[in-house]
Amino acid sequence: MQDSLVSFRWTYVFESDGAIITSDSTLRFSSYEEISNSLKDVGLTLEEVRDAPDRPGRELVFIARRPTA
Repeated sequence: MQDSLVSFRWTYVFESDGAIITSDSTLRFSSYEEISNSLKDVGLTLEEVRDAPDRPGRELVFIARRPTA
């Protein structure tokens, strides 16, 4: 799933002694289907999927609830 991976590097330079630390990270973003299935697998009911208010079209917010007994 190469398309779902985002890699980035951040470098920190400490003023006190000039030490440099580099951090490499990779995030994996799950698909709509993967998230929906994961919610179902743990017994949650997906009620709604919305756009994130500060990133419409770029991030989804999943609203799920535990079924009432």
